[in-house]
Amino acid sequence: MKTDSPRWFTSSYSSNGGDCVEVATNLVASHGTVPVRDSKTSDGPALTLSAAAFSTFIAGVKRDA
Repeated sequence: MKTDSPRWFTSSYSSNGGDCVEVATNLVASHGTVPVRDSKTSDGPALTLSAAAFSTFIAGVKRDA
């Protein structure tokens, strides 16, 4: 079953301090994109990244962590 609605989640590493982002990885298969938004403004805009750009971002974060 495919859906066009993002299923938002925050990282399990989030400390729930309010400075988090939410991502919706369920759109990768159907759209090739990963929406990202500010968790404090869930009704606000989302930045839509290509799956490749999101993977590159995550790899960079892991490398610099």
